[in-house]
Amino acid sequence: MRGEPPDPAFVTDLEFLENRDLDLSVRIGAMLAFNAVLITIGTHPVSASPGAPLSVDAARQTALTLVSLVGIAPLGVSSWCCLRAILLGEEFDSEALEGEALRQRLFAAFVRSIDAQATLVRRAVRWTMVGGAGIAVSWTAILASKIG
Repeated sequence: MRGEPPDPAFVTDLEFLENRDLDLSVRIGAMLAFNAVLITIGTHPVSASPGAPLSVDAARQTALTLVSLVGIAPLGVSSWCCLRAILLGEEFDSEALEGEALRQRLFAAFVRSIDAQATLVRRAVRWTMVGGAGIAVSWTAILASKIG
C-alpha cells in the first residue's frame, strides 16, 4: 500500500469516500437515537400510569395494546438495519496483491461498503416512517376510545 505514491486522483477519490463514510456514520447514529426515542414513545401507552390519557389496560384493551406494540416492530427492524450498517467493514482479500492492484482492491471494498451502508440507511428511514405512522395510529385509536 505504501510502496510507490498513489496518483493524486486516487487520493482525491479516497478523501471523497472518507467524507461520505463519515456522513453515513453520523446519519446512522442519528437514526439509532431517533429510533430509541420513538420506541420509548411507542411503549408509553403500555407503561403509562392507569388513568393517564394514553394509558391502556392490557387485560381489558388487548386490541389497543397489540396495535400499540405492533407500531414498535418496524422501529426494531429499522434499528437492526442501522446496526447492520455499522458492522459493515471494508474487508477484502489482499493475497498476492501489491501496489496499484492492492489500492484498487481497497478502493473497491470501500465503495462497496459505502453503497451497502447507504442502502441500509434508506431502508432504516423507511421502516422508521412506517413505525412512526403505526405509533400515531395507535395513539389516535387510544385517544378515540377514551373520548368516545
